[in-house]
Amino acid sequence: MALHDGSTADRVAAGDLRAAARLMRDLDDQAPSARATLRALFPRTGRAYVVGLTGAPGAGKSSLTDRLIAGYRRQGRTVGVVAVDPTSPFSGGAILGDRIRMQDHALDEGVFIRSMATRGNLGGLSRATADVVTVMDAMGKDVILVETVGVGQDEIEVAALAHTVVVVTVPGLGDDVQAIKAGVLEIADVFAVNKADREGADRTVRDLQMMLELRRSTATRPPPDHDELHRFQAGEPWSPEDARFWEPPIVKTVATRDEGVADLAGAVEAHRAHLESTGMRAERETGRARAAFVALLRDRLLAGALARLAGEQGHLDEIASRIAARQADPYALVEELAARLRG
Repeated sequence: MALHDGSTADRVAAGDLRAAARLMRDLDDQAPSARATLRALFPRTGRAYVVGLTGAPGAGKSSLTDRLIAGYRRQGRTVGVVAVDPTSPFSGGAILGDRIRMQDHALDEGVFIRSMATRGNLGGLSRATADVVTVMDAMGKDVILVETVGVGQDEIEVAALAHTVVVVTVPGLGDDVQAIKAGVLEIADVFAVNKADREGADRTVRDLQMMLELRRSTATRPPPDHDELHRFQAGEPWSPEDARFWEPPIVKTVATRDEGVADLAGAVEAHRAHLESTGMRAERETGRARAAFVALLRDRLLAGALARLAGEQGHLDEIASRIAARQADPYALVEELAARLRG
């Protein structure tokens, strides 16, 4: 286990790639010393703009990310990339990884790419994704791209992490009304119809436009931010009558040929300008902070509860065996443990 201290934080903030990579690895492994370094880095964050790319597997998110990196670098911006991949059942690491993606940027000192495994986490993101974004922010990256694993319609955690969410879809997925029924599309700030050279691209655009029309018809919907379980939900104005209302643009792209990618980047910048001009960026920052705090609190409380349970009742696997054999009441155990923690 690597040791981290204030000097490690200084090296990371100065852009030391080895120190940053080591810190990210230890954060993914939940090393206590890495958490201390993250605390030291936190005051140096808050400058990066975070863009999330989500969508079904095979939509071309990696290709779009690769082309967006190139575009931002041409503008002179530094870029961080968090690519969340499925977990290998053998190694526990990312099945794909930065070794085989985005190779054109491997030697660019202005680009830092980190592949992470989901480690069984649902919602499309790795457990430590937010921590890695914090590290890249502290490194001084101007833009951080978060490419999710692509698990499907429940992949919405990125909405609590990113300032702008790009939902990537493609024509020909075999469902004409996918855009209407796929709940993940409701978190989109920008739509990218990738592989637009395929047959059916115009139809996909029409499906998305239909979904947006339906959304406008729900303008009286109350605007929640986080539900009672602290899961992120869209909370921005839904009515076109509201000056803060944002209509997600639909951009056709062919990432492999770099077609439409500049338009996509322009749409992201337009959304950024909208957030800043309406004061909504500060609201999103608050939402991001809330989600991060609740996640930290949940992890800390759960770890403490499991440690106390192990000390009083035995190892979790032993308790699970007793519950499975109907020799223990899980509801009573939870209530008893909760009462002791409150005491």
